[in-house]
Amino acid sequence: MNIIDLIIFFVFTGGIVLLGASFYSRKATADDFTSAGRSLPGWVVGMSIFSTYVSSISYLGYPGKAYDSNWNAFVFSLSIPIASWAAAKWFVPFYRKQTSVSAYSFLEERFGLWARWYASACYLLTQIARIGTIVYLLALPMNLLLGWDIRLVIVVTSVAIMIYSMLGGVKGVIWADAIQGFIMIGGALICLFILWFSFPGGPVESVRVAWQADKFSLGSFSFTTLGESTFWVCLIYGIFTNLQNYGIDQNYVQRYHAAKSDREARFSALFGGYLFIPVSAVFFLIGTALWSYYNAGSSSALATEVGGLKGDQVFPYFIVNALPTGLTGLLVASIFAAGMSTVSTSITSGATVVLSDFYRRQRGSLLVLRLSSLVIGVLGILISLALVNVDSILDSWWKLSSIFSGGMLGLFLLGFMSQKVRNVDAAIGVVCGFLVIAWISLGNSGIHEYLAIVFGTIIIFLVGFLMAKLIHAKKR
Repeated sequence: MNIIDLIIFFVFTGGIVLLGASFYSRKATADDFTSAGRSLPGWVVGMSIFSTYVSSISYLGYPGKAYDSNWNAFVFSLSIPIASWAAAKWFVPFYRKQTSVSAYSFLEERFGLWARWYASACYLLTQIARIGTIVYLLALPMNLLLGWDIRLVIVVTSVAIMIYSMLGGVKGVIWADAIQGFIMIGGALICLFILWFSFPGGPVESVRVAWQADKFSLGSFSFTTLGESTFWVCLIYGIFTNLQNYGIDQNYVQRYHAAKSDREARFSALFGGYLFIPVSAVFFLIGTALWSYYNAGSSSALATEVGGLKGDQVFPYFIVNALPTGLTGLLVASIFAAGMSTVSTSITSGATVVLSDFYRRQRGSLLVLRLSSLVIGVLGILISLALVNVDSILDSWWKLSSIFSGGMLGLFLLGFMSQKVRNVDAAIGVVCGFLVIAWISLGNSGIHEYLAIVFGTIIIFLVGFLMAKLIHAKKR
């Protein structure tokens, strides 16, 4: 690999680590670490929300999915406007009024400590799985770029991200995210234009051959199939997942608190969510253009080059082997930007949950935050190592996130929408929801694993709500 590409990559990633670590202060408080003292402008917070959402799952997983199949997974992005609008209207004002930075303190007020711990545990499991998924995707281009063993790359990459997450806290993470967001968008656009104009006939021909091969399909519109990834399965999954993200995900709630005013916080939710839609479309266009480039171009040798690669590996292969000198380093750096922003966010938010929901004391709080960051990062490394041989990382992540969600959105809605639901009603709902999620996750239910979050949420809400109604009716 050209030395220029390596220099560009290492200068960029080293600069990001130093930027995040530069916010380290011996006089910092736990509030500085967890909410940046509520001092950040809305555009910075919004760009951080966008960068967190993108991650390397989008940067490599979306092109890989479009290359292997079609645009069915893009339907997930179409659900984001619903969630970001709901966040700006209801969730942001609600959380800004709370004294605790934790998204789950409300559940303790409504149903007791068990509800807070349940949601917090589900969140931590989801973030550890997310870290593992993203770090694995980060390791793919580095494996091709440097020839290092992919497991070694996973460990080295994770340690670098953990350093600035532990030192800089959420303020360092958010500012680093904002800068990384611009790099990500620029890198993706450059790569798309190169793919299009490298194809015989240019962009129009590249799109035409992909269209004829049905590569732009959004999936089946059948209403009767729940065991396959149809348009409606992806849309419903996206609505529930994004409502959970924007409504009760500590990553987002922590950013709402970091904004300097309620107005700036509402703007950040809308800006970060809406920006993701066109950018995710660019990632799917890249995957479709890669398919045209390698499978419908004039050279059959190109198809032979990638014949043994999985879809997730084709984009990194193109970056390392087909881009001009200098751009390879920039694109690998932009992929790292996508992953670093999300992993650092997951680490700091996970540490915040450990401190606020489990430790629950002020003494030694900064030490607890940094030790928690270390433990969460190490667990993420172990998950990443376990994912090395999976076929589709996007499928694996969506299934894990749906299952680990535990239907906690249903518990939140139960507390938020009905004051008559008691502790025991909610507990019975959670048990029923958990059992349904376990049944779906075993794979023999005939229901797609993506829908575990949907059915888990609905069951928790309905059972809790109906229990309260029936008991109140009997008392009358």
